[in-house]
Amino acid sequence: MKEKIIDIIPGFLICVVIALLGKVLGSFVPSIGGASFAIILGIILGNTIFNKSKYSKGSQFSEKDLLAYSIILMGSTISFIEIKSLGFRGVLFISIQMMFTILFTYFMGKKLGFSKKYSLLMASGNAVCGSSAIAAVAPTINADSKDKAISVTIINLTGTILMFLIPIITMAIYKNSLIETSAMIGGTLQSVGQVIASAKFINEDVVTLATIFKIIRIIFLIIVVIAFSRIKVETNEDMSEKRIVERKKKTKVSIPWYIIGFFILCIINSLGFVPDSIQKLFKLISSNFEIIALAAIGMRVKFEDLKKEGLKAMIYGLIVGSFQMILALTLIKFLL
Repeated sequence: MKEKIIDIIPGFLICVVIALLGKVLGSFVPSIGGASFAIILGIILGNTIFNKSKYSKGSQFSEKDLLAYSIILMGSTISFIEIKSLGFRGVLFISIQMMFTILFTYFMGKKLGFSKKYSLLMASGNAVCGSSAIAAVAPTINADSKDKAISVTIINLTGTILMFLIPIITMAIYKNSLIETSAMIGGTLQSVGQVIASAKFINEDVVTLATIFKIIRIIFLIIVVIAFSRIKVETNEDMSEKRIVERKKKTKVSIPWYIIGFFILCIINSLGFVPDSIQKLFKLISSNFEIIALAAIGMRVKFEDLKKEGLKAMIYGLIVGSFQMILALTLIKFLL
């Protein structure tokens, strides 16, 4: 534990400093905001001065763990009335968006000559929650480590591009209206961090609602893993019930712990047990954790990864990302 903490400290401190710089710059240019500056500074510094392996564990902790704690604390400021506001149409939007993203991603992967397993990993990562979905699906379809690494990299790079692009699109089309903008961000972007980062470019209300849309997608991960366990991924594979059960046993899919924490605090708040003073404190802590996590997200975007994975893989990611945006725009028009 002591060694783990020591490994985390350098990268974590850099993320904190970048976050503070971002907040200072954001106070001078409120139209851009501290979150935007933190991400941009993270990308620049993470690819130059702090592009060393000794910062990776700290930036990973800041991105994953702090963001998870931030989401849990966010639950204390949200009631079930807000979640209920999504309604049947909101859940239907997420369901259709995910289903067609999976089908299109798999179809396009096969057309471009990628393996069945790699295409399925890309499908799950784009439809649900990025690297977390890939980690859950990979054992189920017996994917190798190379396919996992490439799919995670491409999805993260694609998501980073969309993270900056989607707020521009929502401003042009929806004038950043709450429901449509939140659905576009929460229903399209791959990771929770990218959803929060993109929503931060707009306002806190969009952050909250976009996160709720994203949480619904994450809950559907269980259904995706069960469905993928029934797909024949190898030639002449035996897909008897016995074989399906064996493949299901290889994965440990469950609702992420921070989603459970979010709902526990949400229930407590909905019952009126969270005082206003505690809500304000948790919101302040959550906001600061978010901006540190966003600095880490920026630091972990590596330009060298883009070169390494090749043009074909990157084109695949961008085609899928473009399809997701077009599909979301269409579904929002008819459902929300």
